[in-house]
Amino acid sequence: MLAPGVCMDIISARHSKDGYGTVSNPEKFLNQDFQQLKEYCVIRRVRFIDDMFPPDHRSIGRDVLQPADLVRVEWVRPSKIVPNPSFIVDGVSRFDFGQGMVGNCWFLASIGALTFQDLVLKQVVPLEQTFDEDYCGLFHFRFWRFGKWVDVVIDDKLPTINGQLIFVHSKNPTEFWPALMEKAYAKVCGSYADMNAGTPVEALVDFTGGVHMCVQLSEPPADLWELMCRAGQATSLMGCGTPQGTSANTVLPNGLVQGHAYAVTGVKEVLSRAKAERLVRLWNPWGQGEWSGDWSDRSPLWQTVSPQDRETCLSVREDGEFWMTLQDFCKFYSDLDICCSCPDFLDGSSSCHWKSSFYEGRWVAGISAGGCMNHPGTFWTNPQYRVEVAGSDSQGEKNVLVSLMQKPDKRNRRLVQNLHIGFSVFEVSAVFLPAVRGKFPAHFFSTNKPVAQLENYPNAREVMQLLSLKPGEFLIVPSTYSPNETASFILTVLSKTETHTVTEPCSDNRPSFLFLQYEEVDAEQLQSLLNGKILRGDLKSGGFSTDACRSMVALMDTSITGKLNSEEFVSLWRKIVSYKDIFSHCDVSQTGTLSLSELRKAIMASGKTISDGMLNIMALRYGASSGFITLENFIALVLRFDRMYRKHLIRGHGAGDGCLSPNQNLRRWMNLVMYS
Repeated sequence: MLAPGVCMDIISARHSKDGYGTVSNPEKFLNQDFQQLKEYCVIRRVRFIDDMFPPDHRSIGRDVLQPADLVRVEWVRPSKIVPNPSFIVDGVSRFDFGQGMVGNCWFLASIGALTFQDLVLKQVVPLEQTFDEDYCGLFHFRFWRFGKWVDVVIDDKLPTINGQLIFVHSKNPTEFWPALMEKAYAKVCGSYADMNAGTPVEALVDFTGGVHMCVQLSEPPADLWELMCRAGQATSLMGCGTPQGTSANTVLPNGLVQGHAYAVTGVKEVLSRAKAERLVRLWNPWGQGEWSGDWSDRSPLWQTVSPQDRETCLSVREDGEFWMTLQDFCKFYSDLDICCSCPDFLDGSSSCHWKSSFYEGRWVAGISAGGCMNHPGTFWTNPQYRVEVAGSDSQGEKNVLVSLMQKPDKRNRRLVQNLHIGFSVFEVSAVFLPAVRGKFPAHFFSTNKPVAQLENYPNAREVMQLLSLKPGEFLIVPSTYSPNETASFILTVLSKTETHTVTEPCSDNRPSFLFLQYEEVDAEQLQSLLNGKILRGDLKSGGFSTDACRSMVALMDTSITGKLNSEEFVSLWRKIVSYKDIFSHCDVSQTGTLSLSELRKAIMASGKTISDGMLNIMALRYGASSGFITLENFIALVLRFDRMYRKHLIRGHGAGDGCLSPNQNLRRWMNLVMYS
């Protein structure tokens, strides 16, 4: 039988091959199936109420409302707010809505940019939804989340005070797509409070699943204008932000807001007094508050352009949208984010000829988290990816885009603490190609300098760099800045060359280098390794106990010495890593524990079947008082279960030894798990 980790890889590959997790076949967020739920509600004539994002204070979260206001919140459906609610009224526009009481201007600015791209909008917002035929209080939206598209189901109960929406609200009181979309994204983030503070690029990527490019406007590239024009013509979304001030939401004398997100909604070159002026159009998600400098709504400079340009561009109204010159844009804004499903805007291509490779990986403290190149003794232990760049010499042309995104292990966005991440790229000369099959050793990095690397390691969700690489083979090493930091990541490599390939990642599955500290591992040493290195940061109940580690040693100690030798330790370590991956995959709610239904799926994912009676006994023996299973207890449980399978104590379809009756077999299992 294949190892559990291998089985999960095969399942994942099959899902990808079948388009599972794509925008056309998204994964069901929290295992909620929109069609099944809708059929159930329509047949039974009930209104849907979402237990996974309940209409109460838990979904609002902390520190958004004062306690006195929180108790006044009433969750009501749109039909209780207005007589004839609509999902969309007269199309979708950035002028449809304004920000509410949560600080999510970054999210709303991204929606403003989204409204310009109909194809992308339809991917995120299923436009056929209505309050008319088959209405049952159920809606859904799609977002790209860390490598896959997810379909997010919500009910339409919205938080109000005195009958008024307290978060995003439409300017037309009968239109509800903005409020429902905000609720769906709040569910993804964990609560409305979890949407507080951010940058537009986070939502831009989640709307497109595409390529992100960040431009620092303090040092803009020489071709910034051409880049923005190409992005505007492509299916790109653009957002930007102003520098942070001394206090939040400070409005400057020029009308701009400090530390605030804006959407870039257009670029245009006009002729003014025989001189070409490059103008950028921006939109404030507050729905009001505009720039008052040159080329603002009431600027006399608009009288210097042709009547056609004035009629096309100028709209003198308080809608939060305004024009300014490219120079002023670079002066008063700190960064520009461009996001597109394909990076054609980088070179103005008319068709998508960039090829992408996508890999999920993980830094594990003490195993494969070597830190940056400031730590030469451990840098080589980081995950490594060999990349072949084919074709003719690009002669300085930017032909490879590398993106590194860290993947959180917590559902609640506010609890996620991004690490400082980056990557280095090394050229692999011909002399190394036949000599190195697995992970490149430390001496390779001591004798070879990177041909490209990030200048700094920001604590951002994603970092990227556009590179010029000549034909040949290269090694990409993603890392955290400091060693021994555990986190998951997604590495994406895009190349303009048709024959670009990425090999399998170099193996970082090296438990033996941990074992080198000991000749043999006893229970106490195993406890230290498990809690301090392998699973640090992922334990929920204080870590593995000494007794649990003694049990593991006894299960794996085939030499009967009371300790684990190198072979036994490596076997145990690989099992633990596989079971940990299964646990993470089955922990749909991302609470760090498994419910009874999640436990069943996890047991099955490990390659075993189980009856209801055994499942209940497992939960009783290894679960907390709440009935939920922690990671530590799950690993201990599956290790013992695996050994029983190997010793043929349990056979058949989870029923037990074929010579025993189901009741006899259940009693045998009860004795084994309760008293062994």
